[in-house]
Amino acid sequence: MLIKFIYHYYIIYLDYYIKVVDNMVQNKTYKLNSKDEKVIKIFTELGMPRNLAKTLMYISNVEECRSAEIERQANLRQPEVSVAMQELQKKGWIKKRELKKKGKGRPVHIYKLNQPINQIVKSFEQERLKEIDQVRKDLTELKALVDTIQK
Repeated sequence: MLIKFIYHYYIIYLDYYIKVVDNMVQNKTYKLNSKDEKVIKIFTELGMPRNLAKTLMYISNVEECRSAEIERQANLRQPEVSVAMQELQKKGWIKKRELKKKGKGRPVHIYKLNQPINQIVKSFEQERLKEIDQVRKDLTELKALVDTIQK
């Protein structure tokens, strides 16, 4: 009887704890501001997809978050956030952990940056510079080929 009583209160405590953690994560929401929008605009002008830039900026301003928060606060749809998260994970810029809920059902995925945003910007810069070098190389080759055709 005592074990059943302890188990019952353990389940109640566990349920309460999950709700508290869930509320903590939800209460740490952030709304993208005009400065963030400027950064997003520059990222997109440099070739980053807008949804990816918005997702990255939101995550960089919170300790951790769920994709549903990004959808609401960055004004994106679920598939857009999902694609952005996959790309961010592929690049190694974010990490994901699971928060298991009581009972059946899917766990909630919690995301956070894997490295500081300034390192991410540096990585993005390196990607762009490699692309610029490739464009220069291709243009040089194109000019040489055109010159041989005209002679």
